Amino acid sequence: MARSISSQHTRIGWIGTGVMGRSMCGHLLTAGYSVTLFNRTKSKAADLIERGARWAASPRDVAAASDVVFSIVGFPGDVRQVILDDKDGALAGCKAGSALVDMTTSQPSLAVEIAERAADRGVVSIDAPVSGGDVGARNATLSIMIGGDAGTVASLEPIWKTLGSKWVLQGGPGAGQHTKMVNQTLIATGMIGVCEAILYGYKAGLDLEKVLESVASGAAGSWSLSNYGPRMMANNFDPGFFVEHFLKDMAIALGEARRMRLALPGLALAEQLYQAVAAQGHARNGTHALLLALANMSGIDWRNRNLRPTED
Repeated sequence: MARSISSQHTRIGWIGTGVMGRSMCGHLLTAGYSVTLFNRTKSKAADLIERGARWAASPRDVAAASDVVFSIVGFPGDVRQVILDDKDGALAGCKAGSALVDMTTSQPSLAVEIAERAADRGVVSIDAPVSGGDVGARNATLSIMIGGDAGTVASLEPIWKTLGSKWVLQGGPGAGQHTKMVNQTLIATGMIGVCEAILYGYKAGLDLEKVLESVASGAAGSWSLSNYGPRMMANNFDPGFFVEHFLKDMAIALGEARRMRLALPGLALAEQLYQAVAAQGHARNGTHALLLALANMSGIDWRNRNLRPTED
């Protein structure tokens, strides 16, 4: 894709207006881009349509009206459907010289497959999963992990700047997805520590806000602690990132690890704990709902807890 990117001349296609996609698409509208969008549930795109985005009846129709098509959906099966479906998929509507950018966390092998099939049509496909959750999407501070053609990635810099605060080309097709698996492995095991530490502080009778003030600025600090710790204390388990999507990500990472003959016992433990979270009815809550499952193991009713427990 040789053409330069600008809000005056580049037509953007957007597929997926969920927890993160809605905010991300909104930033492009704010920046002045012409946007054509599709989402399985049209009502979830109503605010974007009111702001000037044009509705399309299918991913194929989005692509036919666009120079660059972005997608951020739920699962690899969704990616395959919205991009590769022979009848209504975005690739079927792409013109030679256009670009597809999938920002879903998905399988590296699928990213390679899409890139190969796109190349056959003279289209460039980029895998560019993101990290930062709903907060990063709203604030345009996402970290974008990119795999694909270097020239195309460079030409898209104005859009990376609109959506995130950090973007790094990791390699060829699939490299962005592999990097996201590194990211998810770090988060999965880190979230166990965040939740267990908060439970420890609670059971010890500490003021959790004061505890967070002390530890978040030291060596134990992390994005998850600073952003999800306060939500846990406030009993706010709304999704910044769905548990069911995190389970999908861990399954992909563990599958890739098996393929590479790599043992990741910490990630395997985290995946089992998150299976318990889902089994307890929290699949559509945020990933920090792990706290509820761990609290349940110790007989703590976190939602109805006393503010300052006394030790048993």
